[in-house]
Amino acid sequence: MKFGKQPAPVADINEDNLEVHKPKTEAAGVKAVMVALERAVAQAGVTRTAHSLLRLNQRGGFDCPGCAWPESDKKRKTAEFCENGAKAVAEENTLRTVGAEFWAKHSIAELSGKTEYWLGNQGRLSEPMVIREGDTHYSPISWADAFELIGEHLRATTPDRSVFYTSGRTANETAFLYQLFARALGTNNLPDCSNMCHESSGSALNPTIGIGKGTVSLDDIHDSELIFVVGQNPGTNHPRMLSALKECKDKGGKVVAVNPLPEAGLFNFKDPQTISGVVGGGTPLADEYLQIKVGGDLALFQALGHLLLEAEEQNPGTVVDHSFIAAQTDGFGAYRDARRTLDWDETEKATGLSRAQIEKVAGMLVASKASIFCWALGVTQQPHSVDTIKEMVNVLLLQGNFGKPGAGACPVRGHSNVQGDRTMGIWEKPKEWLLSALDSEFGISSPRHHGYDAVESMEAFERDEVDVFVSMGGNFSLACSDTEALEAGMQRIGLTVHISTKPNRSHIVHGRTSLILPTLGRTDKDDKHPKGAQFLSVEDSMSVVHSTQGRLTPVSEHLLAEPVIVARMAEATFGPDHSVDWRGMAEDYDVIRDHIARVLPGFEDFNARVRTKNGFVLPNPPRDTRSFATDIGRGRFTVSPLEYLTPPPGHLVLQTIRSHDQYNTTFYGLDDRYRGISDGRRVILIHPEDLAESGFQDRELVDVVSTFQGVDRRADKFRLVAYPTARGCAAAYFPEANALVHKENVARVSNTPGFKAMFVRFEPHQGGAAVADESARALAGTHA
Repeated sequence: MKFGKQPAPVADINEDNLEVHKPKTEAAGVKAVMVALERAVAQAGVTRTAHSLLRLNQRGGFDCPGCAWPESDKKRKTAEFCENGAKAVAEENTLRTVGAEFWAKHSIAELSGKTEYWLGNQGRLSEPMVIREGDTHYSPISWADAFELIGEHLRATTPDRSVFYTSGRTANETAFLYQLFARALGTNNLPDCSNMCHESSGSALNPTIGIGKGTVSLDDIHDSELIFVVGQNPGTNHPRMLSALKECKDKGGKVVAVNPLPEAGLFNFKDPQTISGVVGGGTPLADEYLQIKVGGDLALFQALGHLLLEAEEQNPGTVVDHSFIAAQTDGFGAYRDARRTLDWDETEKATGLSRAQIEKVAGMLVASKASIFCWALGVTQQPHSVDTIKEMVNVLLLQGNFGKPGAGACPVRGHSNVQGDRTMGIWEKPKEWLLSALDSEFGISSPRHHGYDAVESMEAFERDEVDVFVSMGGNFSLACSDTEALEAGMQRIGLTVHISTKPNRSHIVHGRTSLILPTLGRTDKDDKHPKGAQFLSVEDSMSVVHSTQGRLTPVSEHLLAEPVIVARMAEATFGPDHSVDWRGMAEDYDVIRDHIARVLPGFEDFNARVRTKNGFVLPNPPRDTRSFATDIGRGRFTVSPLEYLTPPPGHLVLQTIRSHDQYNTTFYGLDDRYRGISDGRRVILIHPEDLAESGFQDRELVDVVSTFQGVDRRADKFRLVAYPTARGCAAAYFPEANALVHKENVARVSNTPGFKAMFVRFEPHQGGAAVADESARALAGTHA
């Protein structure tokens, strides 16, 4: 461990330094604490690190810029954060800065060869920059000139030739202003990161239970008798969830893990804030582990529904909640008929599981009186994702697992406030009630036609139908699919505007003219206002809205808060006589919240309630009143055909994953500690038997070819690593493997890219095969 501030890295990733070790079987522990502190101090020093971490996820503090897992409304720990939360804060707290000297030193041609790891670790953006057509370098620009440039471009085109993208990190007040700006301009082109992750969840939940969010609280997680964790790696992506699962286990609950990869966080949690987590063996989490094939979840939940109905026939009145079904649901008869029989051979083929495994887990469901299904991107990024989630809802409805303690649906959102952004109106398909309320409140005429989602935006780039692209945070180039086509399209745009905290790939594959506008982060003090310091709000994964306020001195005097940036863009576009008082909202965020309170249901008396101790919880009919606000006023059983992924001969199903040193497109480091991978990212995790059948060797360099509807995509120079994934399946890191996802490979209905649904084959690397030394090769046996 190295403690002390470290300069920005000079060297980039060298994939030849890849090391492979035996995967871990436990998560967190003292090691997690040490790594978190090391990374934090290296970026920001001891004092700045202490000031930030002690306020992280605390009342009156700031919300973690990482995941959206909720905090307890009771007692909170002094260290109310996880290893990756500390890393996320360290990235933002860094004292490294990127100003005019950096951009003058590095041309776009040079930076185009740098990885996202290198770019992000250079530091915080410290002043506005511009690059114009024909320039080779970014150069400084004043804020006033930057806003005027944006206004000129927006006024020179039609509204629907502009696209406004949003990252999940954007706070509620900013998101509300941002969507208002787009709709006042005249477009619903509001793609966001939800389009790439949980859009499938909303597309399935809204028509079946009447709300696109989860229906459980943190207390429900603690009190559940049985929790399914499906297509999710909480040890890396939502580590604080492990504490909640531990509490559930301590109370006698059981956990079923469903995942193609045996992730450490699914098995044993060593809570570093308890004696047993420091010196003991930790807490075993998963009572059963189903190593399912990628894309086999629909078949699994159809089988579970079949077995529950079968158990009800054998013991009437003990399994199915008939009174709930009769009073609150529709479509049960058709569902029961569809699930009456099951082809077990086909089910075993689809899932890679044995009938005995599935029957054992079904028995756990029969015994449970309060069950929760949690899921994440392993479920949502399949062609049949929406049908899969509807099938999960069917099983929950079958046993009445809504509106009672310890039960419900729990899509685990990956990014802080991604759910809040949607609540605030960031959506390309807005409902009429929202548009009418905005028009009435602000005196505008919102467009009624739907706009572009993320994939549709990329397609519009390719057709030269976008003149202005504004990105509120995020890194669109590396967040979406079909990387080569996407980046080529972005470079055809007239003006790209990036409201960012750190350099990223999207700044490099910019439009003909491009602006980088540096903004405050979650940890930064926002006090340049007539009424003094301001705070913002966020919504967590369980519909709790609470305040967030940074207290650190910003690393540059040239940073502006996101609401101020949106308001000044709007003023530069519409002029001073617009019906919306943009300046008033930018100067006093209470004014924004007052508007929100009048526009959005559930936010009445927003300013008072958000200042209470724990904030407030938004209405949720399935949870609160066991009712369903669907078009028929009932929960809806649905019937879907069996579907699973069937690759062509000689191909495997490839899914993308995140490393432990990564959050979305941000790389904190190069150590995927739990999986035993370090100092490299261009790897393919492949089952040893699939590796042997492919004719390649462990650690051999290959070029990866994906095929979709007869069209191939390539990503070169990946190293095969023998790993205990499900047979017939492989895994690679996001975003390195994004180039393999054809833009038309999407989930039906939601249009979410198929990051978990690529059919791939391997070819010898054109630069020549290479393998690691014998000592590294010997480790291959540890993965069998």
